[in-house]
Amino acid sequence: MNKLQDLSAPIGRIFLAAIFIMSGLGKITNYAGTQGYMDAMGVPGIMLPLVIILEVLGGIAIVVGFKARFVAFLMAGFSVVSAILFHADFGDQTQMNMFMKNIAIAGGFLLIVAHGAGAYSLDNRQTKISQ
Repeated sequence: MNKLQDLSAPIGRIFLAAIFIMSGLGKITNYAGTQGYMDAMGVPGIMLPLVIILEVLGGIAIVVGFKARFVAFLMAGFSVVSAILFHADFGDQTQMNMFMKNIAIAGGFLLIVAHGAGAYSLDNRQTKISQ
């Protein structure tokens, strides 16, 4: 069981982070369109660089397990806030699904907050070095 847990942690981190890394990179390549969408949804487009930084660098930090609890807390909050701001049209089944996807992702990040990055992470390596 320990080997399964050891392998599950980095695979889970990759799965959670992949959507954010890809989304952040997509926002870079479609900067004007994303900024316009944010503005249309009532979110100042000037915040887009912060969103990109959080998604790309936060995603990478989760993958490698660096400061994972802190970054996962930020990513969970981001997931909930973006669900509320962009997907709270509960009359539209697609938006409801997107809302629930974001909430589920936030739940995954909260598991990292609770249990740490797990095996094969920089956080775990730093813990072993300092002992």
